[in-house]
Amino acid sequence: MPRIAPLRRKDQTSEIQIAFIQHQTVYNTNINNMKATLGHSPTAFKVYMQWYPLFEELKRIVGTRLATLLAWSVSEETQGIIYTAFFRKAINDSGEDPDNLVLSANEQQFIDFGAAVARNNGLITDELFAGIQQQYSAEEVVIIAAFAGKMIAANIFNNLIQTETDEQLLPFVRINQAV
Repeated sequence: MPRIAPLRRKDQTSEIQIAFIQHQTVYNTNINNMKATLGHSPTAFKVYMQWYPLFEELKRIVGTRLATLLAWSVSEETQGIIYTAFFRKAINDSGEDPDNLVLSANEQQFIDFGAAVARNNGLITDELFAGIQQQYSAEEVVIIAAFAGKMIAANIFNNLIQTETDEQLLPFVRINQAV
């Protein structure tokens, strides 16, 4: 049971209705339980939805697969049920088994980086940071770090509010995770 219920359509202000429509149009996505809950505050909704342009930048830099793996690793480490399921679904939809990934050394390093950032509140070893820094420009590392932070924030929000997992993600929730 969520601590704060998603905002119902009849309770939406015109400001949030417009924000929802714009979001759906620009990003070709739906208003899920997290977004509907964020709808209680138009400012919070706008801030959290900056995830989308940041994810697009990350995909431009590292590719869709690596961006997805980073988001998944951060979500797993923060015990974020919704985003872990979301990215498990994305991995599955791309034709891979999220429980049996075949990873290159670079991909494993990226997953380790994301997990360490989440696990240690960003206080990672110089060695792990250097592994990323050697491959990307300062601007790109900032985008990678900002995205990892944004993923942590989104997972913490859902954990704190106990946002209900959307129905289409339920098949991708790990058995040992609560819904």
